[in-house]
Amino acid sequence: MARGDFAFHHSLRVRWSETDAQGVVFNARYLDYADIAITEYWRAVKFRHYADGAPMEFHVKKATVTWFAPIKPDEMIEVMARTIATGRTSMTQFVEIHGLTEDGSDDLRATVDLVSVHVDLDVHRPIPLPDWVKGVFTAFDSQATHKPSALAEA
Repeated sequence: MARGDFAFHHSLRVRWSETDAQGVVFNARYLDYADIAITEYWRAVKFRHYADGAPMEFHVKKATVTWFAPIKPDEMIEVMARTIATGRTSMTQFVEIHGLTEDGSDDLRATVDLVSVHVDLDVHRPIPLPDWVKGVFTAFDSQATHKPSALAEA
């Protein structure tokens, strides 16, 4: 996707502790970056505010990382997130990780697809998403400067 396809962007600096003996970000850290992206995305959407105190708990059912290029220590990266599908009990969110370049050119390093399932923590079983969830994320994501044409809608 193009950067303009995302209403949510968050920058961070890669710490030395996130790298491995090869001098690049350790592969498992890409999921850490996706977790930061989703946490900050939900905060920007004010997702918990809309829940009005109701428990909103999720388990990640599936995470797929597609790697394109290494990330190095002390580098500035940008994570972007958007919701690409909602179902009865789950939602799929898409994260892109880019290197930040001085000229603003595209520098895609990895993508992460995350399927999160709304769960009842007492039994760790899926429960239906509240009706308002899809609308909250759709409204936020519609603020993107460029509207993606190939997103799945459930």
